[in-house]
Amino acid sequence: MTIDPTKSIPAFYAGQSIFVTGATGFLGKVFLEKVLRSCPDVREIFMLMRPKRGLTINERLEKILNLPLFEKLREERPSNFEKLIPISGSASEKELGLSAADKQMLVERVTIIIHIAGEVKFNSSLKQAIFINTRATRDICILAQRMKNLTALVHISTAFAHLNELFVEEKVYPPIADWRKMIEMTELLDEHTLNIFTAKCLGYVPNTYIFAKNLAESIIQDYSSSLPCAIVRPSIVLPSVEEPVPGWIDNVYGPIGLFVGGGKGIIRVAYLNKAVKQIAVAVDIVIKAVIVVSWKLGLTTLTEGSPTFVLNCINSKHVTYENAIKTSFSTTKEVPLEGIVWTLHTILTDNYILFYLLTILLHILPAILIDLILKLSGRRPMLVRLQRRLYVANCALSYFSFHEWKYSNSNSLALISSIPPDNRDIFSFDYSYDNIREYAKNCIIGAKKFLLREDMNRLDAARIHLKRVYLFVKVLKTIIYIGILWIIYNWIYFDT
Repeated sequence: MTIDPTKSIPAFYAGQSIFVTGATGFLGKVFLEKVLRSCPDVREIFMLMRPKRGLTINERLEKILNLPLFEKLREERPSNFEKLIPISGSASEKELGLSAADKQMLVERVTIIIHIAGEVKFNSSLKQAIFINTRATRDICILAQRMKNLTALVHISTAFAHLNELFVEEKVYPPIADWRKMIEMTELLDEHTLNIFTAKCLGYVPNTYIFAKNLAESIIQDYSSSLPCAIVRPSIVLPSVEEPVPGWIDNVYGPIGLFVGGGKGIIRVAYLNKAVKQIAVAVDIVIKAVIVVSWKLGLTTLTEGSPTFVLNCINSKHVTYENAIKTSFSTTKEVPLEGIVWTLHTILTDNYILFYLLTILLHILPAILIDLILKLSGRRPMLVRLQRRLYVANCALSYFSFHEWKYSNSNSLALISSIPPDNRDIFSFDYSYDNIREYAKNCIIGAKKFLLREDMNRLDAARIHLKRVYLFVKVLKTIIYIGILWIIYNWIYFDT
């Protein structure tokens, strides 16, 4: 008996051929796992991939599928791995670097496009950001126009694409610049010339990532008159809440790198406004939203002039940066990372001069000393380089802690209510982290297991090490305080 796709999301995906860009990234891998496990009758998933670090696309796929992320799928539906089809190409290349044969195959078979690929580094060059985040979006749309059976094209944007709007509605806003001219200019001018004009091009936008993502939304809007398009805007993406395992993370990008640095005792000072609320969302919540948006879009008849469907994908419950950091440190003491070098405490300041001075005093100088010891002992110095990277990441992310935005969620609420009752347990993305501490603990365990490759059987040893570090720091501080008092005493005694 055929199940009505309007009453079953898995039934809708049965027989669908999906083309995914960014399939090897953090969001992309979670999307693959969720669709193959929860929509088992999907026909096939084409993955845009490029050879990397000496590995072919097939070797890369094999390596990816061996990740712990896919263990649950391997147990439940191992045969579904055969539905993954790697396609050679790259979002950084014109026309996605696809061969004529692969283009034709995609045109004939693809029914759903999930465009996740993007350059997420805030300090990328303008050329790289435009090529990957803007031009690739245009080329996806051009390819999609040739697909006769396309039912949905979902573009993954960012909740920060419109920083000048204090209240961000679920609609497409006018772009900062003309995306056609920007792509043309980026293709014509060399890297050096573009770097000179970057600040002028960006205007009020703090980095090339946001700028390029802003333009990409305008592309989707322009092509939506002839294509079934939707935009999903996730905020800062954090480890999973529950699927396929709690705390899944495999990417040391901005906020995660700072979190790990703080958990190791390396970060002693941070530049942010501790009273601002952190806008974040778990990766599995984002993926559920993307799957449901595709389902709804595929069931909707495209009419000329209808607005592009936009979904602001954020957690409805926010906590301040200060509370988030306190909770993280509190739970890290319970489940410590290995190799902690100092006590878990970070000075939070919104004064850049103080931040800079404390960075030199608490980060750079100790790093120079430790690197010197490493060099003398025949080991590779690395802490100064690491502290520089953390400094750059903190400065880049600080913009988002000094500003606060509010978001409309009317489309989100309507979409959640439209999920068939039998599918709500599997696909509902209505989740607020009621137990922040439990989620933080799962994130720490996830970072230990999946990111840092730490064995949970060594947890007792990590706790003992943490206690020793605290004892050492306490003794060291006591000696320093006694020394200072002794100097003051002698200075007063001999002065009199």
